[in-house]
Amino acid sequence: MKKEFSSSWISSVQPRKQRKYQANAPLHTRHKFLSAHLSKSLRDKYGKRNLPLRKGDEVLIMRGSFRKQTAKVSSIDLKSTLVILEGIQRKKKDGTKLNVYFHPSSLLIQSLNLDDKMRLPDKKVLEEKKDDKKEEKKTEFKDKSKEIKKNASNKTGNNN
Repeated sequence: MKKEFSSSWISSVQPRKQRKYQANAPLHTRHKFLSAHLSKSLRDKYGKRNLPLRKGDEVLIMRGSFRKQTAKVSSIDLKSTLVILEGIQRKKKDGTKLNVYFHPSSLLIQSLNLDDKMRLPDKKVLEEKKDDKKEEKKTEFKDKSKEIKKNASNKTGNNN
């Protein structure tokens, strides 16, 4: 792998090359590394498994000492691929509070912030997925009804 970042790099089994790819990636590519899984209801609704996190999304913490708590995303650090959540803080010995950083893989998106203008590409993808899913269900239903009719005609034809 070259020293500079190459978007044509496909993949490697070697962890050192994977780490190098992530470390040298430009910020617009790092945005994809900040993807978190969608809840089952959102997954059914949009037909996608995960989406990049954005400020204002409501997430459920799945790992760590803050497990099972829900919070809103207050800021995202693209450089270190970490997320800060509102209201999730730790106390230091002197009483001051520190924000806790979370990796997106330990979060589950409960609701999306669709007001964010920067999420427009995601919105388009979600709408396309919705439309595709509706068309697939219609074609599946038509195909199943055709199969049922064929099976019924074959059964009646075989019995005669």
